[in-house]
Amino acid sequence: MCPTLNSIVSSLQRNGIFSNSLIAALTIGGQQLFSSSTFSCPCQVGKNFYYGSAFLVIPALILLVAGFALRSQMWTITGEYCCSCAPPYRRISPLECKLACLRFFSITGRAVIAPLTWLVVTLLTGTYYECAASEFASVDHYPMFDNVSASKREEILAGFPCRRSAPSDVILVRDEIALLHRYQSQMLGWILITLATIAALVSSCVARCCSPLTSLQHCYWTSHLQNERELFEQAAEQHSRLLIMHRIKKLFGFIPGSEDVKHIRIPSCQDWKDISVPTLLCMGDDLQGHYSFLGNRVDEDNEEDRSRGIELKP
Repeated sequence: MCPTLNSIVSSLQRNGIFSNSLIAALTIGGQQLFSSSTFSCPCQVGKNFYYGSAFLVIPALILLVAGFALRSQMWTITGEYCCSCAPPYRRISPLECKLACLRFFSITGRAVIAPLTWLVVTLLTGTYYECAASEFASVDHYPMFDNVSASKREEILAGFPCRRSAPSDVILVRDEIALLHRYQSQMLGWILITLATIAALVSSCVARCCSPLTSLQHCYWTSHLQNERELFEQAAEQHSRLLIMHRIKKLFGFIPGSEDVKHIRIPSCQDWKDISVPTLLCMGDDLQGHYSFLGNRVDEDNEEDRSRGIELKP
């Protein structure tokens, strides 16, 4: 990849444009595949509305929940600022609250991309809306329905989405109602696009106006959060591996993968009992907590390691 194209892709990824576009494209593809393979209007009185509405709304709700659940920043904010069961180790300043709100609005903006895309695509297609609204079409101005009972009229209207064989005059009515429903559905889709665009613009402006940071500070803060997360995950992985290797060596007398094993340790029955009870949390007044199954037993013979750390010898 050439340096110019590489820089463009990196810029898009940093700004979220690439990921947002990818989410929208995957949602559109999934909607088309989902519609062609699973959707089939029942064409029965009392079922069309619920069936079409379910295919229109429920996937959007699932995508919205997944959009929040799959964001690691959402769980970070929940754990740091919203969890009342956590002990109050520190007092949260107003500045931190404002920054947390900005992060939450940013997460929300990205989480609603997939459900909005689903709603827009389904409304512009019109298949689900046509099925849901078929029973409520007004046919009072058509002469052929003057002598038809209300129950028979509902049955005829409910069968319109299935394109069943019917007299020529009923087919003309069916085509006109289908065009009307397609018009209504697509108009709702374009209205939703307009409202979403305006809401995104207004929320972005309000967030920048209410932000305690300048534009350069916000850019730096965003980059800082991303780098902090990446470096922390790398350091945490390396630290946990080294710590586990240190404790396993105390328990068994050697490190996995060692080629020159000259001494091994036979764990006692008490060792196996002690490591069978996990101590995973750092709670209470402990200066250092245990984070693995090997915490209690293997460290009790070297309490000085808690304060001065662990020396790693080659």
